[in-house]
Amino acid sequence: MGGGGQMSLPPKPKNSHADYDVHQRVPHSKPPFTLSQIKKAIPPHCFKRSLIRSFSYVVSDLAVVCLLAYVSTHYFHRLPRAAAALAWPAVWLVQGFFLVGYWCLAHECGHHAFSEYKWLDDVVGLLIHSSILVPYFSWKISHRIHHSNAGLLEKDESFVPKFKSDIPWYYSYFNHPPGRVLILLGSGLAGWPLYLACNLTGRSYDRLACHFDPYSPMYTDRERTLIFLSDAGVLASAYAWWRVAAAMGFSWFLKAFVAPMMVVNATIVVIIYLHHTHPSLPHYNSSEWDWLRGALSTVDRDYGVLNKVFHHIADTHVLHHLFSSIPHYHAEEATRAIEPVLGVYYQSDRTPILKALWREVRECIYVEPDEGSPNKNVFWFNNKVDGK
Repeated sequence: MGGGGQMSLPPKPKNSHADYDVHQRVPHSKPPFTLSQIKKAIPPHCFKRSLIRSFSYVVSDLAVVCLLAYVSTHYFHRLPRAAAALAWPAVWLVQGFFLVGYWCLAHECGHHAFSEYKWLDDVVGLLIHSSILVPYFSWKISHRIHHSNAGLLEKDESFVPKFKSDIPWYYSYFNHPPGRVLILLGSGLAGWPLYLACNLTGRSYDRLACHFDPYSPMYTDRERTLIFLSDAGVLASAYAWWRVAAAMGFSWFLKAFVAPMMVVNATIVVIIYLHHTHPSLPHYNSSEWDWLRGALSTVDRDYGVLNKVFHHIADTHVLHHLFSSIPHYHAEEATRAIEPVLGVYYQSDRTPILKALWREVRECIYVEPDEGSPNKNVFWFNNKVDGK
C-alpha cells in the first residue's frame, strides 16, 4: 500500500448494523489526507481500462434483455392467465435492471472509464444512451458539473437539497406515509424524464434548464454542437423505435420496450437520489466547501446481487467521486484499498434499499446548519416541517 495507506486514522467499522448508527455524522472538517495520498493506496492496475472487457458487458447486458424479450413475446401467451400475470412483471423487472446496467456503461463512457480512447468512449456512449432515449453529451456535461461541485449547495447539479424556506407550502399535505408513497411513485414514474426536460431536482438557473436545449444555461457556446448531436441521436433512436412499434404492434412495443424502460427510469431515480441523500452526510456553501470534502459527501449503498447487475455504480460510489475514470470491474478492489486511508470519512450503509429509501424520504427533507453551531456554512438534513 502507498503512503496514503500508512496514515493514522481511526478505522471505519464495517456496517454489520449491529453497531451501525445511521445518524453518526461523517466528519466535515478538512481531512488529514490528500487526493494524492488516497490514489497511492490504489493498485496501479485498477486504473487500466480494457476495451474487450468493457464491450463484453455491453454484449452480455443486451443479450439478457433481448433473450427475455424474445422468450416473453413468443411464449408467454401460452401460459395460463394467472401465470402470465406474474411472469410479465418479473421479466420487466429483470430487463429493466439489466438496462440500468447498460445505461451505467454509457455513464462510464462519459467518465472515460470504458476504454483508453476518449473518442471511442464518446461514440459508444452516444450509441448506448441514444438507444434508450437519453441525450448522451447533454447529460455527460451536466453530470460533469455535478462531479465538479458535489456537496456545494449553490452549484451542485443532482438532487440538490432544499433549504427549509424553499419547502413548498403544499408539502405539509404530503408529510405522512400515504403522501410519501405518492411522492415516491411520482418520482419513479416521471422524475428522470422531468430532470432531463426541465432540470427538476437540479440546480436553479435564471431560466429553464433543459438537457435537450443547446442554448440551455447549463452549456457553454463551445458545447452547443454536442447538444445538437445528442438531440440528433435521441431523435434517430425515437424514429427507429417508432418504426419498430409500427411493424410489431403497439401492444408488443408496450411490453418489450415501454414497461422495461419505466423500470429503468424509476431505478435510476432511486440510485441517484440515494447517492447523496443520507442523514450522516454534510453539505456546504461556497465559503466552506472544497472539492475533496464535497466528493466525500456521498455514501456507498448495498443492492445485493444487483450490485453486479448495476456495474457497481452504487456500492462503490465514494470511490467513483474520487477517481471517476476507474472502470467498474476494478471498483471493488480500489474501494477496499482506500477505506483504511479514508477512515471515518468513508460512509457505507448496508440498510436494505427499500427501507433506506423510505427512511431518507421521511428524514431528509431539507438542510440547515446545526442550531447553536458556530459554523453556519455546514448543512445537515432535517425533517421538522411546521414544528412536526
